Amino acid sequence: MITADVVKKLRDVTGAGMMDCKRALTEAGGDMEKAVDFLRKAGIAKAEKKSGRATKEGKIACLVSGNKAAMIEVLCETDFVAKNEKFNTYLDGVLTRTIEVAGDGCVSEKVQDAEKDGLVAMVATIGENMQIRRAARWISNDKIATYIHMMGRIGVMVEVAGESDEEFLKDICMHIAAFNPAYIDSSAIPAETIAHEKEIAAAQLAGKPANMIEKIVVGKINKWFTEVCLVAQPWIKDTKPRCPSSSRTSRSSVSCAGKSAKNCKHSSGLTEKRWIPRRSERFGRLFS
Repeated sequence: MITADVVKKLRDVTGAGMMDCKRALTEAGGDMEKAVDFLRKAGIAKAEKKSGRATKEGKIACLVSGNKAAMIEVLCETDFVAKNEKFNTYLDGVLTRTIEVAGDGCVSEKVQDAEKDGLVAMVATIGENMQIRRAARWISNDKIATYIHMMGRIGVMVEVAGESDEEFLKDICMHIAAFNPAYIDSSAIPAETIAHEKEIAAAQLAGKPANMIEKIVVGKINKWFTEVCLVAQPWIKDTKPRCPSSSRTSRSSVSCAGKSAKNCKHSSGLTEKRWIPRRSERFGRLFS
């Protein structure tokens, strides 16, 4: 006889619904292990059906442990699930395992492969499609700081050489989260990108004298620098007009904007990674 206590025990073990547990136990003749297998098989089938559904919500999480750091992004279908305790427990587990994955930089594929079975089980339990979209792991002898904004809506991870002021590092992370710089400074912007911006600015001034156009374009480009360059942006703290310059974090000479973390992080300096769920990331490096 299949009692309510046995059904509850199976539910506690698997997280499946009461009726599903009762049916599984009936099919398994009351054998708990066979019932678990039955539900796993049923759960996998359901997970496969859900895998094509859009994942528009999610969370970002960061972790620093000694000289290692990790940041992951896990997506789901609804904001309700993103706030679910089981979802967040799963997120924390993936993050903890990611920091121990072999590799330095982008480890998305490794994490996705390692977590494949667990993800399928979570999809079956949660009832929504889920996706581990991105994962990064850094190893560094320098200082790594992280910041999560709006309960996982925005995540920032930075590595800074020659700087250990915790408040300053937190401010840098908060600034990146708020202003979303594309480059460390103007020297990091590709020449073709600047040329393209100049072309657009000049086209907006059609009909004006050539000497006037040249001066106005210079002004427009300088203003654009304050929008896209970290050290040229208005500083998030009111007491300073600009983001702390290279005098605080060493001279900027190269940026890896748009490339993977693996390509960016290959020597000491400042690396920044800013993620927003479903949006592309930006990377930069400040060299000594």
